[in-house]
Amino acid sequence: MTPTTRIYVDADACPVKDEIYRVAARHDLPVSVVAGNFIRVPNDPLIERIAAGSGMDAADDWIAERAQKGDIVVTSDIPLAARCVKAGADVIAPNGKPFSEESIGMTLAVRNLMTDLRSSGEVTGGPRSFSPRDRSAFLSALDQTIRRIQRARDQK
Repeated sequence: MTPTTRIYVDADACPVKDEIYRVAARHDLPVSVVAGNFIRVPNDPLIERIAAGSGMDAADDWIAERAQKGDIVVTSDIPLAARCVKAGADVIAPNGKPFSEESIGMTLAVRNLMTDLRSSGEVTGGPRSFSPRDRSAFLSALDQTIRRIQRARDQK
């Protein structure tokens, strides 16, 4: 039997949780909603709530230790995305941007550069605000990723 795709959600600051629940239900996929502490989730047997603990990277570590090829991770945390891509999981940011083996190195380098600039007092501005276009791009990316994984499994 082939393992089921699981969607892992880095939930503390995820603006697309409701969209994930709807798409997962449509495809009958389990979802692990992982946060540092308690987070409210719908009462649904496909949705698992994980309170990973209040440690600095507890939620990230919990996800990274479990995500594998055939799973999907939703996060805007670039170091977590890098760990999950390395493990073979498909990783999507809440704005629909996929993280891949080809893109993650440069994305991580830019993130580290911006962190260094901010810590030296340089004003770099923050991320742009989340828009309806981002939500739509995310829904499309999530659905396409699920379909691609399912096609690959069906061909085995």
